[in-house]
Amino acid sequence: MKHRVIVLGAGYTGMMATHGIARRTKAAEITVVNPTGVFNERLRQHQAAVGQDLGAHRIPDLVPAGVDFVEGRAARIDAADRRVVLDDGRDLTYDYLVYAIGSTTPRVEHAFTIDDPAFAEALRNNAEGVLAVCGAGLTGIEAAAEAAEAYPRLRVHLLNRDEPGKMMGSKARAYLMNALDRLGVEVRTGVTVTRVLPGAVELDGGVRIAADVALWTTGVVHARLAAEAGLTVDDAGRVIVDDALRSVSHPEVFAIGDAAAIRQAYGVIHGTCQSGIPAGAHTAESIARILRGKDPRPFRFGYIHQPVSLGRKDAVIQFTNPDDTPSRWYLKGRAAIAYKEAVSSSPLKFYRSKTAIPSAMTKRTGGRRNRLDSATPAALVVVS
Repeated sequence: MKHRVIVLGAGYTGMMATHGIARRTKAAEITVVNPTGVFNERLRQHQAAVGQDLGAHRIPDLVPAGVDFVEGRAARIDAADRRVVLDDGRDLTYDYLVYAIGSTTPRVEHAFTIDDPAFAEALRNNAEGVLAVCGAGLTGIEAAAEAAEAYPRLRVHLLNRDEPGKMMGSKARAYLMNALDRLGVEVRTGVTVTRVLPGAVELDGGVRIAADVALWTTGVVHARLAAEAGLTVDDAGRVIVDDALRSVSHPEVFAIGDAAAIRQAYGVIHGTCQSGIPAGAHTAESIARILRGKDPRPFRFGYIHQPVSLGRKDAVIQFTNPDDTPSRWYLKGRAAIAYKEAVSSSPLKFYRSKTAIPSAMTKRTGGRRNRLDSATPAALVVVS
């Protein structure tokens, strides 16, 4: 009999796990569950936000042959009976569960989030107005730059406590700041947005900035499904996993991506596609090994880069050490654009390919080699 595997979530991590399991073993009956049938290109949401057509990618067209796709939202996980109950009452059983439901940005009254389709319409309707971007992480930076380039008469404020690109090296950060200045983005640091009002955002101290549109990009919310199912989670609601990415309380459950608290020697991995996709590939390999009667191997991951789009005509890439601290290497301009586009678009191409998923790649830094679990189609070698 085949073992029943449910992949809960069809984002980048869930899709990579699905493809990996299907290609590594014939002993699994795989079902992918997702609230919608359309694949969300999370890496390119800032482009969709300004009305760029990214095309519609249907999940049933992206999963491997023989994999079942169920469109539905999980309402409950019954970990004792190994069942996933959907909000319409359907009931799915599993032998192994891949928990890959990701995270969301908090919903704030009178503000949009980057994945809200209504945000693009609001920008079009206020193309000569004021946009306040609350939060200057990578999402905030890319959204501000994209909006400023797409709507030259739009006044864009980027509001944050820290300087944009604080995680980068000084040269890459300086390039980023110059690009924002060139695009006319007004960066305001040392401030916290305390609330969003109709037509304005309010900062700490009571100062208000007029804004026709507000975009909220800061903070992370994790689903409560795992905690409610009795899985061991951290304070943020992420599933605590062992070194093979299995739940420490329920080893038949693998957790990956934003939904998992994955600890490495340098600390807990922060949720990005860069770490989530390798985790999905590693989980696929682990499940295949278990079904062959073997023990799973430990997951080892090191960061490679911090890629940032600055509109369609510019970008900056900060290469990093495995612990995500900046190295001395970075790309800018056309080279960075080409690199960023390849990174952002590669998963969809890879899902459609028939190539076996590589389980590892090597980054060479400072004369030493670090083995990095990865699912990026082409191996990247950075030599310092």
